[in-house]
Amino acid sequence: MSITGPTVRDWLHAFADGVAERRAELTKLDTAIGDGDHGTNMDRGMRKAVEKLDAQEGDDIGALLKTVGMTLVSTVGGAAGPLYGTLFLQLGTKSGGKEELDLAGWTEALGAAVTGVQARGKAQAGDKTMLDALLPALEALQAAKGEDLVDHQDPGATSTHMLLDTAAKAFA
Repeated sequence: MSITGPTVRDWLHAFADGVAERRAELTKLDTAIGDGDHGTNMDRGMRKAVEKLDAQEGDDIGALLKTVGMTLVSTVGGAAGPLYGTLFLQLGTKSGGKEELDLAGWTEALGAAVTGVQARGKAQAGDKTMLDALLPALEALQAAKGEDLVDHQDPGATSTHMLLDTAAKAFA
């Protein structure tokens, strides 16, 4: 597995597209527990972030990720700006000066990012925050011990995801 500047750019464009596509869903989820601006804020922030990435030269992974982090801090309101900003800033700090990361390097960067998010948000696993998704992902990467991840998706896990995803959509 190799992560490069261009693959980071592709990833961030895909994430921005996904946020834009699911903006209303994110807003609806936030309306139930907060002020209902998460989808709007994240969409605005990621649009601005990819705009800045598109204007940025070079393939330094850390510089690209720091650009996203700084943009999110300055354009996304609520808790999401500081939390996602911290995530990307810590990813960028740990991968600064590198144009390529292997799985071990990415795992190390994500570990620093998760630690930063925990410190910024004063949250732990089970608090119903973004950490409930980040921590299991980090644990899976750490379990891989820098080796390539298994590239075969489990059919049972896939069908279970489909089951739960379709239920969520049907019951929404």
